[in-house]
Amino acid sequence: MIVWVNGAFGSGKTTLVAELSGRWPEALVYDPEMVGFVLREIVEVPTGDFQDLRLWRRQVADLAVGLVQEYGRPVLVPMTLADPGYAGEIFEVLEGAGIALHHFFLTVPRETLEQRIDGRTFFPDDPEREQRVRHWAKGRIEACAAAAGTLPGDTVLLDGSLAPGELADRVLARVRPGGA
Repeated sequence: MIVWVNGAFGSGKTTLVAELSGRWPEALVYDPEMVGFVLREIVEVPTGDFQDLRLWRRQVADLAVGLVQEYGRPVLVPMTLADPGYAGEIFEVLEGAGIALHHFFLTVPRETLEQRIDGRTFFPDDPEREQRVRHWAKGRIEACAAAAGTLPGDTVLLDGSLAPGELADRVLARVRPGGA
């Protein structure tokens, strides 16, 4: 099974997955951003967004399938997918492999997202890069908010302003027999 936690940058995806992981120790945590970082070291990303690379989407889906098939454990994935076509590409591979996919989307008001992004430190030793990353993340808020209306019909929308423990309770109640 794969539990995909989607939402804008700053919505709490990583925090929720950390909470879930602590309560569900057999689950593996897989961050597809790492695949993007590897690809950036190998090839040019003309748009600046590694999700635009077809190879990224293919590798993300294939690695997720491999993790489930090889280890037989649930996989928790904190990853923003704002482009419905990209989400469709990845999710079709997962479903085609017979893997149960539970897709959650964290909704958070723009002001809260901006505050959370401003409150994070990405590159403490590189203020210029820090500013670029914050600017990029804030620039993606609208696309991420719009994505909520284009997600697969079985996507579960969650209020990302809730406490991580409460969010984890809601996710576990849907994906684990007997809930939390």
